Amino acid sequence: MAEFTLYIGNKNYSSWSMRGWLMMKASGGEFEEVLIRLRQPTTKAEVLRHSPSGRVPALVHGDVTVWESLAIGEYLAELFPQAKLWHPDRSARAMARSISTEMHAGFSALRTHFPMNVRSSFPNRTPTPEVQADMDRITAIWHDCRTRFEKEGPFLFGDFTNADAMYAPVVSRFRTYKVELDAEAQAYCDAVWSWPAMQEWAAGAKNEPWVMEDSEF
Repeated sequence: MAEFTLYIGNKNYSSWSMRGWLMMKASGGEFEEVLIRLRQPTTKAEVLRHSPSGRVPALVHGDVTVWESLAIGEYLAELFPQAKLWHPDRSARAMARSISTEMHAGFSALRTHFPMNVRSSFPNRTPTPEVQADMDRITAIWHDCRTRFEKEGPFLFGDFTNADAMYAPVVSRFRTYKVELDAEAQAYCDAVWSWPAMQEWAAGAKNEPWVMEDSEF
């Protein structure tokens, strides 16, 4: 039996579940994945059995429950220091935490206008000015990180970290809605999308039979 259990929602639609799941993969820890279908009559009650917020993801480790993706990332970074889920340099960690928290708290226009839908393609959706502002800020973050850490690897801080997990759903969204990016931002998206754990998640999303109509337009 795995030491950890991670409760997640539908892989095709649940961006927050993706974040926690990728962090768990990046940690190297073995875990059991339990998927709870979203927007069902029993969803709320079932999630509340494992997550006090009534939301996924939730990580259960013995008698410890951690909910919210960013908190899961922090918990795993403490348990698996060898995985370097945060950059070993203090100033880099501060930057990584700052941009991760910015993602956690912001970009609502992008989330609403471009809902995550991993397996689909909607190339003709024009971003609103608010969505464009979100995209401009996100790509500016990516450029700043890549300029500083490009010699350490292809991700925001060189190796794949919690910060990349936080921005992975945006990579998926940009792919779904065929957002045109400059070469540097596209290279970053390609690196995240080709990461084996990301491909594993995408394959799971593709194989799900469930459809949420309000995310299929």
